[in-house]
Amino acid sequence: MLKKIDAAERPGHGGDDDEGTPVSVKIRERLQAARKRFNANDNIAEFIEPGELEALLDEVEVKMKGVLESLVIDLDRDHNTGNTARRVAKMYLNEVFKGRYVAAPTLTEFPNAEHLNELMIVGPITVRSACSHHFCPIIGKLWIGVMPNEHTNVIGLSKYARLAEWVMGRPQIQEEAVVQLADLIQEKTQPDGLALVMEAEHFCMAWRGVKEMDSKMINSVMRGVFLKDASLRREFLSLLPRKG
Repeated sequence: MLKKIDAAERPGHGGDDDEGTPVSVKIRERLQAARKRFNANDNIAEFIEPGELEALLDEVEVKMKGVLESLVIDLDRDHNTGNTARRVAKMYLNEVFKGRYVAAPTLTEFPNAEHLNELMIVGPITVRSACSHHFCPIIGKLWIGVMPNEHTNVIGLSKYARLAEWVMGRPQIQEEAVVQLADLIQEKTQPDGLALVMEAEHFCMAWRGVKEMDSKMINSVMRGVFLKDASLRREFLSLLPRKG
């Protein structure tokens, strides 16, 4: 007796075998099936299969070309913009928004063998991100203060910069980005206290809109003993380089 083949099992019908389905749709469907959020500042690497990032790059290139054409730019005759769509697609997926599409950096963790419990400050770490409202650059500096305990996992200084780069490499707003990074460091190291201060220029304010060139945004996150102990908080803030 012959088995009846369901349409979904036929080559080219449904599922990930459907070559006519854009890869962005396949990734989005996996996220929705898992009931996972995919906001601009979320990491979705877990839902991207091998080879799909390259296909996504091709898809973004095609759609970016459509944007340029809608801006009435002659892509056939303008020697400056003939390959712009490809360059922009590579910039977004492989560089400035890479933090959305790749897994978190690998961290080497060490036990706190010497039971260190003194304030440690890392910074300034250069921050490069983009505003999720206008996709304009956010460029600034970040300082991280850690108050370890005997159970804290010790990670290399460069790893703080790697984690910051991963979180900031997505369309962000500064207030949410600093909280995301604080949550990540808290999870990885489990310190008694954690403090972050970020100061950045927003090109969505300098390049457009009010076109204010000298304005910066500064915000902080305080956790654990930094939140409870005012003297420790003052010590951390006093050790940051003076502005100006």
